[in-house]
Amino acid sequence: MTSILETNLDGILPLVARGKVRDIYQVDSKTLLFVATDRISAYDVIMENTIPDKGKLLTQLSEFWFEFLSGDIRNHLVPFDQGKTLFDYLPEALSQEKYRTQLDGRSLLVRKHKLIPLEVIVRGHITGSAWKEYLKSGTVHGAVAPTGLQESQQFPEPIFTPSTKADQGQHDENISVEQVGKLVGRELAQRIGETAVKLYTKCRDYARTHGIIIADTKFEFGIDESSGELILVDEVLTPDSSRFWSGARYTVGSSQDSYDKQYLRDWLTKQGVAGQPGISMPAQVVEQTRAKYIEAFECLTGHSYTSK
Repeated sequence: MTSILETNLDGILPLVARGKVRDIYQVDSKTLLFVATDRISAYDVIMENTIPDKGKLLTQLSEFWFEFLSGDIRNHLVPFDQGKTLFDYLPEALSQEKYRTQLDGRSLLVRKHKLIPLEVIVRGHITGSAWKEYLKSGTVHGAVAPTGLQESQQFPEPIFTPSTKADQGQHDENISVEQVGKLVGRELAQRIGETAVKLYTKCRDYARTHGIIIADTKFEFGIDESSGELILVDEVLTPDSSRFWSGARYTVGSSQDSYDKQYLRDWLTKQGVAGQPGISMPAQVVEQTRAKYIEAFECLTGHSYTSK
């Protein structure tokens, strides 16, 4: 198994940013190269070691969902001409083997768009921070929620619960829909919320037929400044941006066995190191987390995962 902690393209393309997972390069004034590494973060801290193949799993699952939703919303992927591959759109020097091993199967070529500064979260079930808030005040993101809900219970309808998009190392802040309106304008805020719920609902219904419950997910949107059209960007419905539960093992009234980073979060909490920097995962945590990512990928796509 190959594992990429960070990429190094020797300046052939300018490095724009290194995020928690992605290294982003500028191809030209209108195009970026997103490379999903095998880094993993929890509680806003990046682990010292990696989950082998994680970046490839995230990339290929995002490509699956972008295609699945292509009739519902534009996305930021650059379409390839027939017979062309990623490397036909990059400088020829990147076709060398040492760069191919860093980029193949884990890269997206994307159009640049003006980003909307929101984590567009849609919740179908009450869990995580929403459950904690509900226990304390009976609200979810400041809005009154139905009485008598149990942990992990499905909401009557999916709800839009946005947060701010914080810089790396900072914490996102939950905000109300009214605050979103003040941030981006009421009309755009309404459009974002309605679009996100529609996309979530379609994917939720599909996932159910493949044995997975999408408890919640985070979308990110850009905007086409010439037309005002919303553009689906970043990653889509991966274990990094969503809570995936087993439909067969789902029970209301307790926390659920997850296909996402919850296994890692639970280990960090148990060790008393949640949120601390400089943490390396033991082999068992690495192997179990990788297995959960692969299982989610295979259940949702219907394809066996092979490292390309």
